Amino acid sequence: MKFELPKLPYSFEALEPHLDAQTVEIHYSKHHQTYLNNFQAVVDKYPELAEMTAEEILTNLEKLNVDDADWTKLKNMGGGYLNHNLYWQTMGPNKEIDEKLVEKIITDFGSVEKFKEDFTNLATTLFGSGWVWLVEEPNGKLNIYQLPNQDSPLTLGHKPILALDVWEHAYYLKYQNKRADYINAWWQAVKII
Repeated sequence: MKFELPKLPYSFEALEPHLDAQTVEIHYSKHHQTYLNNFQAVVDKYPELAEMTAEEILTNLEKLNVDDADWTKLKNMGGGYLNHNLYWQTMGPNKEIDEKLVEKIITDFGSVEKFKEDFTNLATTLFGSGWVWLVEEPNGKLNIYQLPNQDSPLTLGHKPILALDVWEHAYYLKYQNKRADYINAWWQAVKII
């Protein structure tokens, strides 16, 4: 299998009490794994994709010579695979503050507090399912925005830095319909800011 589910860098219970072990386990081993499996199944149909990374596939999505149904699957399943990869990597039980990122956030947003407030507002108000992103644009400036479903900033030419999954499967077992509570708890699990 070309692509693999990255090893979770902590135990399922390591993000307690913010994110519960059962949700982390199901989210990682069922949802994330399913995106990977479905993405790999489409990639396997096209030998020309065999030499590309998942990031290259999504970055070059508009240029791929695949049928429409498979294009949609690559976008959705590849996005789901890569989005979750970043989601897990930026969380952890121990803070590992990225000082350069914090400096850039202060430069581009005014303060870490203002950035978190704006990011939280986008996450709270996202209609339906999707993601909220901190990205670096090609000009080097940081930006935050919402994307629906499993859409990836890579398709827009942006470098994803921080991703918040606001699909209900990310929080429903512990937080039910209380998305705002989940978002506040998620900030406690983010290790890089």
